[in-house]
Amino acid sequence: MVRPVFALLLSVAIGLQPALADGLTSKAKRELAQKNGGVYDDPEYDPATTTRMFRVSTGPSTLPPGQVAARIKDIAQLQSARDNQLVGYGLVIGLAGTGDSLRNSPFTEQSIRAMLENLGIATEGGSARAKNVAAVIVTANMPPFVQSGARIDIDVSSMGDATSLAGGTLVMTPLKAADGEIYAVGQGSVIVGGFTAQGQAEQLTQGVPTAGRVPNGAIVERSVPAEFDDQGVLTLQLRNPDFSTAIRIADAINDYTSQRFGMRVAAERDARTVQIRRPKNVSAARFYAEIENLVVESDAPARVVIDERTGTIVIGNNVKISRVAISHGTLTVRITEAPKVVQPEPFSKGETAVEPFTAIEASRPDARVAVLDGPDLETLVSGLNRLGVKPDGIIAILQGIKSAGALQADLVLQ
Repeated sequence: MVRPVFALLLSVAIGLQPALADGLTSKAKRELAQKNGGVYDDPEYDPATTTRMFRVSTGPSTLPPGQVAARIKDIAQLQSARDNQLVGYGLVIGLAGTGDSLRNSPFTEQSIRAMLENLGIATEGGSARAKNVAAVIVTANMPPFVQSGARIDIDVSSMGDATSLAGGTLVMTPLKAADGEIYAVGQGSVIVGGFTAQGQAEQLTQGVPTAGRVPNGAIVERSVPAEFDDQGVLTLQLRNPDFSTAIRIADAINDYTSQRFGMRVAAERDARTVQIRRPKNVSAARFYAEIENLVVESDAPARVVIDERTGTIVIGNNVKISRVAISHGTLTVRITEAPKVVQPEPFSKGETAVEPFTAIEASRPDARVAVLDGPDLETLVSGLNRLGVKPDGIIAILQGIKSAGALQADLVLQ
């Protein structure tokens, strides 16, 4: 008896949830609690819980100056309603013979028949030989707070053996979210960045002609409810996590709100998160618009990024190297095979033979010893250039300095 009752309650709870990619909103939770005869206890609206969550410092910190002065909106983003990813299956028509071959892509022929039947055209008993149609997967990213009727960009990618989508037009394609509901409909001309040219003996392809984009190609049919103004606590997430930057953001916001509202509202939680308690006499949108333009001196750890595939080296401004001596030179080994032919003496009844001869030469050109001391970025770069080595040699030198413990930075290999 217990299991059927539990299953019934579970099915009712699942049925009450709205079909949203973001799940239940705060307003929906309160309405659901009122229908069930209870009271929804939201910690954002509980003063005691909010007080325990926020341990706002009484004064600004005494951190040293940062590296770059930037606005809060440039180094952090507001975490409220999130984006939703949409996907759909459609057809691109109007291609100049570069579409799917129906022999290798049977799903394209099935889609053509289904589309024509929906348009009232009978296709029974016929065989399609069209080469100007391609089956594609359409993807889009629906930002938060978009309303019905807004337009968003969509990406189109071929899923058959089409050679190019240039000049094609995407037919009306429903776009669904993870919950299976349709949130947008896409249609329009496909813009392709690459091209392909083919002759009888040669083919030239530049870029990716089988993927394109339709700017403003999808119309939002239904919006995801997001109650930004009802949020009592705003959360800022740093794009580059750093404890010093998080503390500076909290201090800048508290200094502003102390003069504007007479209270300190920001508290740093960790290296990535800063939480802000919204004053009651101002809307969330207006309040964030006031604080997002505050200038903060951002900071970042010293880091050296190396991409060995392309030979790219990026050295941060705070990277320092202790005084070290470096010897760098390319070892060249040259092996030369010069066999000699040995002729016998006349009338000696000897045989002509080949005697092997190998010459091995080892040299180390441009070998030099240099003392490298990098108290700042300019001195470090000048010292590396003074060695006269190529990027692959600089990569080896930096790795050796890191192994020696003289590189005062984080070495990131990509």
